[in-house]
Amino acid sequence: MLLRRFATASTSLPPTIRQLLSSLPPTGQAIEVQLSGWIKSVRRQKNVTFAVINDGSCASGLQAVLKPDATPHNLTNGASVRICGNLVQSTGRGQSYELQVEAVDILGECNPEAYPIQKQALPVEFLRDNAHLRARTDINAAMLRLRDSVLRMLHSYYEAQDFHYVHTPILTSNDCEGGGETFRVSPASSAPPSRQSPDSSAQAEFFSQPAYLTVSSQLHLEALAASLSRVYTLSPCFRAERSQTNRHLAEFWMLEAEWAFINHVGDICDVVEESLKNVLQCRSEHALLWKDGDEAKLKSLEDASRPGIPWTRISYTDAVNELQKYHASSRVGFEFEPAWGRALQSEHERWVSERLVGGPVFVTDYPTSLKPFYMRANDDGQTVACFDLLVPSIGELVGGSLREERSSHLVEAIRRHGLKEEEYGWYVDLRKYGSAPHGGYGLGFERLISWMSGIENVRECIAMPRWAKRMLL
Repeated sequence: MLLRRFATASTSLPPTIRQLLSSLPPTGQAIEVQLSGWIKSVRRQKNVTFAVINDGSCASGLQAVLKPDATPHNLTNGASVRICGNLVQSTGRGQSYELQVEAVDILGECNPEAYPIQKQALPVEFLRDNAHLRARTDINAAMLRLRDSVLRMLHSYYEAQDFHYVHTPILTSNDCEGGGETFRVSPASSAPPSRQSPDSSAQAEFFSQPAYLTVSSQLHLEALAASLSRVYTLSPCFRAERSQTNRHLAEFWMLEAEWAFINHVGDICDVVEESLKNVLQCRSEHALLWKDGDEAKLKSLEDASRPGIPWTRISYTDAVNELQKYHASSRVGFEFEPAWGRALQSEHERWVSERLVGGPVFVTDYPTSLKPFYMRANDDGQTVACFDLLVPSIGELVGGSLREERSSHLVEAIRRHGLKEEEYGWYVDLRKYGSAPHGGYGLGFERLISWMSGIENVRECIAMPRWAKRMLL
């Protein structure tokens, strides 16, 4: 029996639908199975009932065929069930196998009249309002499986490169980016201390100093890379920005990697490109996620994944020159006029990746004034050794740089950015004892999922989205 074969591989859990369908013997003989899952649809006829059961392990459910006397009256869409029967080759269209049901137990009833998740397409806002249920929709479940598959592939890539997976703090005493968009943390039992009385504030602080939710793990990763050489993490990050664009969340996941003994920003770009091309081979959910998607976007994604065709690299200066040429010659132009020394806006980033290059592009060597204090200064005295990876439909996906390993240059940058030296004393300390050239990058995980899935808004690329004025769960 198939159940017995699976028992030798796993002593604790029965096989899922995905495991069953991917491990069927080629003989075509009937196999006795027991499955648990949720009913996705029910079609009752005079002499037979067809129901689709899915346990979330794969996009395709399994059609169950029930005789009238074996069909419970409360077998409805959304109900959880345990079904026993024989798995046989199907004679009908649309599926290779079907389950001839012998017995069914209703584990949890579901009123079909009141159940919010119906078969027809549901508005995005309706699903956001019912975030606790939206994982039950086919698209959202496919997105969650894609997140899982991508994470597994990333872990495999870093393991092959001998990186160490580490855990970094969620609570921090400083703002890594220096942008001030942090969430302050304090005990619920006490009000936030007054800014006007420093002495009483220090006594009232739980950690004896202000604490914040992290915006990035980078600084802590640098400390660990000074021992383990190559480290990475996937961690939640928090930014208190009120942006309502389709690229921003208040709580999101960031993949960050940091490693020592690297001297060129191009070497960091190599790792980013290689790891992402590896991940882009993950197409297990494409059939569902791209079913009604933009074919041009899908082709662009497939082109980006091709090995042997390197992604374009241009400097910030060259990118601005191209933007200025287009802005001057176009009848419409950009909303924000491009100029050297100004940040690239979303419209600029997308034009560079979608129109100028037609694919992913690394933009390198931004002006010092536009980037955080920790990036290594270039010899020209005007730019830093950094990059942003811009991709079609998304804009910025990855940001990285060489880190400033020279103590005097780092202290000067901290002062220039108006930061408090005492808050970054430990970070400067890393440069005093065996400082080594190093660098790294951060990748927005939801943006990666958006790019790979064709889902336009990152709020639909995470299970429980949080953004300004919105946190339902």
